[in-house]
Amino acid sequence: MKARVFQYLPLCVFLLAACGPTASRSPADAITFDTLKALDDFEFATAGDGKPGEWSIIENDAGRVLAQIDTDPADNRFPLAIYRPFSGHDVYVSARFMTISGETDQAAGVFVRLASVDDYYVACASALENNVGLYRVVAGKRAMIGYMEVNVSGQAWHTLGIAARDERLTIFFDGRELFVAIDRRFPGPPGKAGLWTRADSMTWFENLTIGSLY
Repeated sequence: MKARVFQYLPLCVFLLAACGPTASRSPADAITFDTLKALDDFEFATAGDGKPGEWSIIENDAGRVLAQIDTDPADNRFPLAIYRPFSGHDVYVSARFMTISGETDQAAGVFVRLASVDDYYVACASALENNVGLYRVVAGKRAMIGYMEVNVSGQAWHTLGIAARDERLTIFFDGRELFVAIDRRFPGPPGKAGLWTRADSMTWFENLTIGSLY
């Protein structure tokens, strides 16, 4: 599965381009889930209501993935997988995911600038609603700051990315730029990045790529 990281280099190029002609990046952390040891680099948390998320590495036809498998349907429930080794402010994050099931939602997300489980930005894709949205979460309350309708097929692989540089947040889906939002809510210190789901979404993540912009 490690060889597949090269499939996502074009997405990283798009992310850098979105951040302006003077943007550079540090070497990225390209995380796959080949072994259980990969879980050691993550802290798992749940914001909002309902039961804690249940994250596990499971086998599928393509190999091993990190999966959120608990199906508590609480609408305001957000399981997070927080990548421990990285913290940054101007960052890019992308993931390859597949939504498997869910009645309340079938969602996958990537977050940046996480100061706590109640304070961060998240880009999320929903297979039930066929859209990609960008949210600012402050004190546990979500506010949408960007949105686009797009075909998010369930039980199919997609890529989702966010590039955050200063107040500019650029969202990507399946290798193309969807939209740009400007927001100045989180100008402060570096924050964590990682993976996100909602409610009873059973979602598989094949990989996660995280790097700094400067």
